[in-house]
Amino acid sequence: MLCRLAFQVQQLARLTGGRMRARLFGFLGANVGTKCTFGTRVRIDRPWTVSLGHRSTLESDVWIKVVQNDAQVDIGDFTFLGRGVELDVSERVCIGNHVLIAPGVLITDHNHNIQPARLIDSQGCCAAPVSIEDDVWIGAHAVILAGVTIGRGAVVGAGAVVTRSVPPNVIVGGVPAREINKRTADGIRLERMVP
Repeated sequence: MLCRLAFQVQQLARLTGGRMRARLFGFLGANVGTKCTFGTRVRIDRPWTVSLGHRSTLESDVWIKVVQNDAQVDIGDFTFLGRGVELDVSERVCIGNHVLIAPGVLITDHNHNIQPARLIDSQGCCAAPVSIEDDVWIGAHAVILAGVTIGRGAVVGAGAVVTRSVPPNVIVGGVPAREINKRTADGIRLERMVP
């Protein structure tokens, strides 16, 4: 019984600390909704470009790396970013409500230009917004690239590299990601999708 009480006290302290860390980013210019929780070592570059909805959670080591002063990052209500998620934003990344993003995911809205006559590091980047709609689950260590929209209710498998938009309620996986299944009213359709 004493162990349970100690665990509950520890959880309460962790929650209080997480909410205080979220409020700190509000003082630095981020628009942070009520009851947001941030883990330790959360990093937000250019916090004034970031908006988080109510009850969103950023676990430890999340990095919102905003590289332009006029970029925009919108994260909806009840959205979860797991440990070590990185958003690399030059223009715009929009994440909806009730989105689950597992640990180690990378989401970026830009790519380096690669003309052969010039050094890559001197060419700058080209950007295209990323949109992740409501009720999406992105599996661990997936990569979402520039210009992608992930439709409402879609699922991205662990380790997938998403280079094209994903329709609503579709399950994708692989490198590059392709449709492997669909969500239905009764759950996942059991037969596998054949390319």
